[in-house]
Amino acid sequence: MRYLPQTQAARKEMMDVIGVKHVDELFCQVPKKAMINGKANLPDHMGELEVERKMQSYANQNVDALTNRFFLGAGVYFHHIPATVDYIIQRSEFLTAYTPYQPEIAQGTLQYLFEFQTMIAQITGQEVANASLYDGATAMGEAALMAMRVTKKNKICLGNKIHPQYIDVLDMYLSNNDSATTYDIAEDANKIEDDTACVIIQSPDFFGKPHAYDAWRKACDEKGALLVVVINEIISLGMLPAPSEADIVCGEAQSVGVAMSYGGPHLGFFACREKFMRQMPGRLCGETLDADGNRGFVLTLSTREQHIRREKATSNICTNQGLCALAFTVHMSLLGEDGFKQLARINHEKACQLADSVTSIDGIELVNDTFFNEFAITLPKGVNAQDLVEKLAAQKIIAGYPADENTLLLAATEIATDNGIKALTDAIKGAL
Repeated sequence: MRYLPQTQAARKEMMDVIGVKHVDELFCQVPKKAMINGKANLPDHMGELEVERKMQSYANQNVDALTNRFFLGAGVYFHHIPATVDYIIQRSEFLTAYTPYQPEIAQGTLQYLFEFQTMIAQITGQEVANASLYDGATAMGEAALMAMRVTKKNKICLGNKIHPQYIDVLDMYLSNNDSATTYDIAEDANKIEDDTACVIIQSPDFFGKPHAYDAWRKACDEKGALLVVVINEIISLGMLPAPSEADIVCGEAQSVGVAMSYGGPHLGFFACREKFMRQMPGRLCGETLDADGNRGFVLTLSTREQHIRREKATSNICTNQGLCALAFTVHMSLLGEDGFKQLARINHEKACQLADSVTSIDGIELVNDTFFNEFAITLPKGVNAQDLVEKLAAQKIIAGYPADENTLLLAATEIATDNGIKALTDAIKGAL
C-alpha cells in the first residue's frame, strides 16, 4: 500500500503530459455499448476443470464456419488451407522467431519474407513490396499517409464502394492531422479535386464488383494524385488483371494460407512503384552476396523509429506479421502460378452457381452484374436482411453479410458445395 500514492502521482503526471483529465478519456474511441459498466457478467471463482467446461460452453454458442453452411465474405474469406501450411509454420525455428534484426542468425526468416515480397510484387504488378503489414484496413491507412508524404497534399478521395471498416480505420489514421480530409466521389472520376493526395479504389469493391483502372489513372495524372488500389480478396488476382497502373496496391492477403480466426491475426500486404520505396511503411528484405559469393538476405529498408532517426520514420508499424506471411508463402508455393489461377476460376464458378440459384427466387435481384466470388442481392420489399441472416443461422446456415436493411452480400469460395448452395436457396425460400 505504501506504493499507491506514488502510483497515483505517476498516473496523474502521465495524464497531465498527454492532456487528459481522466483515464476513461483514453478509451473514448471504444463505443459505449461495448464498455462494461460495473462487474463483468462472468461466473465467480471456479476450479480449472470447471473453468474449461464453462469456456467450452461459451465457445459452443458460436455459429462457426466448419460445422455450418458458410456464405459470408465482406473482407474475410473462408478458404481451404493445406495441412502442410500448419505443419511448417509450427516448426520451432519459425514459430518462435520475432524480428530478423541479426541477418547472420535469421537467414530462413529473411528468405521467406523475401520470397513473400516477390510473390506480392508479381501478382500485384508492382515493382516493390514490403515484408507485410497487420491487415488490409491498416495497409490502406498507411497508403493514405504515404500518398500525403509523397504529394505534400492532404485530401484523400474515396473513389468507389470501399469496405466501411477500412474507411473507419482510415478516419482514425487521419484523426490527429487537422488538415487531412476525405471525400467520396461515388465512381465519378471527373469530381477529383486539385489538392488530392490520392484516389483510393477498391477492386472488387465492397459489393464484389471488379473495376478497371485506365480512367482512374488518367484522372489521377491530370490532378497530380496517386492512384491507390485496395484488394481485400487477393485470390481475385488469379483471374482479374493485376493493377499495374496503380502507384500503390495494398490490402488483405488472409485468403491464402491464413485462417479467418474470428477476425485476426490477418495479413496486410503493401506494394508500390520503386520510386516511392523510401516512403513505404514497414520493412523491406533484400538479397545480396556474402564475402564468399553465396546468396544471402538482409533487412534492406527499416522505416520505423527504432531503426532510424525518429523524424525520418514513415510508420510506427512494430512488426511484420511474419508467421502469417510465412503461411501465405507456403500456400502460394504449393499452388504455383497455374494452381493460383485455377483456384480463382473455381471461386468464380462457385459464385456464378450461387448467383444463379438465389436469383431464381421470386423477388430477389442481383445488384452487380459482374463479380468475382462475392456479389450483392436485394431482397423482396419488406424483408430485413439482418432478420433473414439470423433466421438462417438457426438452421446452421451463415447466409452472408447484411450490407443494409434490404441488401445482402453473399460469397462463395472453393469451400461451397452443390448441396450447400441448394440448402441456402431452399432456406431463403422457406424464410420468405
